[in-house]
Amino acid sequence: MTKTRFERPVLPKDATDEEKRKAMFDALYSLDLSDKLERRENDKLSYLSWANAWAEFKRAYPDATYRIIKDANTNLPFFNDSAIGIMVYTEVTADGKTYEMWLPVMDAKNKAMKEQPYTYQVYDIYKKAYIEKTVQAATMFDVNKAIMRCLVKNLAMFGLGLYVYAGEDLPNDETMPVEKEEQKKQPTRRSRAMTPSPTAATPQQSTDKYSGIRTALSLCNDNTSLMNLYRQHQTEVEGNSEIKALFTERKNQLKAA
Repeated sequence: MTKTRFERPVLPKDATDEEKRKAMFDALYSLDLSDKLERRENDKLSYLSWANAWAEFKRAYPDATYRIIKDANTNLPFFNDSAIGIMVYTEVTADGKTYEMWLPVMDAKNKAMKEQPYTYQVYDIYKKAYIEKTVQAATMFDVNKAIMRCLVKNLAMFGLGLYVYAGEDLPNDETMPVEKEEQKKQPTRRSRAMTPSPTAATPQQSTDKYSGIRTALSLCNDNTSLMNLYRQHQTEVEGNSEIKALFTERKNQLKAA
């Protein structure tokens, strides 16, 4: 049963430390944070702000502490690799337990940001052509935002808001956006699945313009992978009711499984 306010679990006096930690995890995991979730402008995804997350966590663990991990060579709160991007790390300690978490610095489309701007290509299904997009160079504002997002993700390791990351915040049928572009350069396994192979085309693929998307959705065997696919492309294919229906269909299939 979910609760709107944290209540410390009542345990027998002889409860072990492990039993106490499990009870606290369950209490935090079942906490209903729906009234504290926020949305970025033009974003369909919900998120928990660091201020709300830390306030709720401190109610559960008044002595909790966190640490932003710095690069020992630069004393800066991020680790930079010019080839692949910038990563931030945090540590949270509560009740004698410490968890570490990491997060890349990303732009609004969840593309990794680097110290220099770079371009990539996506396929625009409306223009029927590949178009070039630019990821701007990261700023300290972007780094700071990533650090605080990383902290919230770190707190989820103790149970607080973990369901948000588990895909249970998957939008309902009326609000789920869908995909409209596909990445071209160095695609991941998911983005490859989104693009039909010209050498392996089947009769259905030649007539079904969404065959690649169907394939990608069929590879999603749980809500987490479906949510990851949705998040990966949620800003790229908005407004297409046909693809929206495919996502909804897969979501309902997973529910019924």
